[in-house]
Amino acid sequence: MADSVTIIDNRTGESIEIPIVNGGVDATEWSKLLPGIWFYDPSFSTTAAAASAITELDGEAGILRYRGYPIEQLAEQSTYLEVAYLLIHGELPTPEQYEVWKHDITYHTFIHENVRKRFMEGFHHDAHPMGILVSTLAALSTFYPDAKDIFDEQSRYKQVIRLIAKMPTLAAGAHRHSVGMPFVYPDNSLDFTSNFLSMMWKVAEPRYEADPVLARALDILFILHADHEQNCGTTAMRVAGSAHADPYSCAAAAATALYGPRHGGANEAVIRMLTRIGSMDNVLPFIEDVKAGKGRLQGFGHRVYKNYDPRAKIIKETADKVFEVTGKNPLLDIALKLEEVALSDEYFTSRRLYPNVDFYSGLIYQAMGFPIEMFTVLFAIPRMSGWLAHWIELLDRNERIARPRQLYDGEPVRDYVPMDQRKASA
Repeated sequence: MADSVTIIDNRTGESIEIPIVNGGVDATEWSKLLPGIWFYDPSFSTTAAAASAITELDGEAGILRYRGYPIEQLAEQSTYLEVAYLLIHGELPTPEQYEVWKHDITYHTFIHENVRKRFMEGFHHDAHPMGILVSTLAALSTFYPDAKDIFDEQSRYKQVIRLIAKMPTLAAGAHRHSVGMPFVYPDNSLDFTSNFLSMMWKVAEPRYEADPVLARALDILFILHADHEQNCGTTAMRVAGSAHADPYSCAAAAATALYGPRHGGANEAVIRMLTRIGSMDNVLPFIEDVKAGKGRLQGFGHRVYKNYDPRAKIIKETADKVFEVTGKNPLLDIALKLEEVALSDEYFTSRRLYPNVDFYSGLIYQAMGFPIEMFTVLFAIPRMSGWLAHWIELLDRNERIARPRQLYDGEPVRDYVPMDQRKASA
């Protein structure tokens, strides 16, 4: 068999040939030869925990595709709502399908008044907006008990619509509460991103008019962040989903993972890094410190990409259009200099460290007026469609409940010692 591997148990001389299918080998075949022997892979970095038809990511070649469509084409020609439809349904919508989809999402943007008055407004005035979002997502499961009917297709579709539609409302509400401003209701005459910007920034004007350049830039960022294969948050969604939890609880689990600074906080770390560097003159000394192990170059390199992140190229072009409207972010020159120096330094190129999606996205968000505390929330809004696509897929494929194995490396068997006979451990 050409595309296969042969595993030999040197203890017995027995062997088994396992075919390579879609770049992987079936662990159940491995277990036939070696029952009770587990792969040791603490971060799952060499383990495929799922088969999925949603997103193709080739880190070596710098390729990202949703349902087969290159991210570059979608960012240039599509909208976030159309991409969300693609992720959920597997195909791009017809004009008629898109109008129904857009209408359904537009008219489910409102949240129950008790969610806002009794729950969101109960948080402390300086609560982090991501903490508010995570908690509110989990609370929604109590407002929609029909969400537990996860194998009822109509009910499932209703929850998908609700979650995608209400994320901007929850996100903007979390921000407004955290800065002491009154809640702004959705305006269903606006498109998806313009409505979100209205709920974020509207003060007293009868109707908020978002700058079309900024609304489109945000739409592109939402497309780029809609899904990214089996990352930490998506894995959390699938693990919780495998237990047949309702989608609100699963989404809260995914958002909790995203809340971690190692996952959703990368663009915030970039802004803080650029702020610390402070000026163009400090770029070279900073790079030398990084090479000496005295600092870290945020926004470069990726767990999967070993080439230029295709999303970073798109965001860099989008940033130019945003800055024409907002004025140039003062940190941009530092970022450009940092990229230029790093990409001309063998230390970074030999390690295949290239700018990723987070290197420029934070600059755009900051230029548009979003506080740093909102960066992860902005990540969560579009990622909801990807999370839900994975949740639906694992249910449709009837995947077993997630239950990884472990290698025990603790104490061997020992006898219980009464408390008055114990000695203090070292």
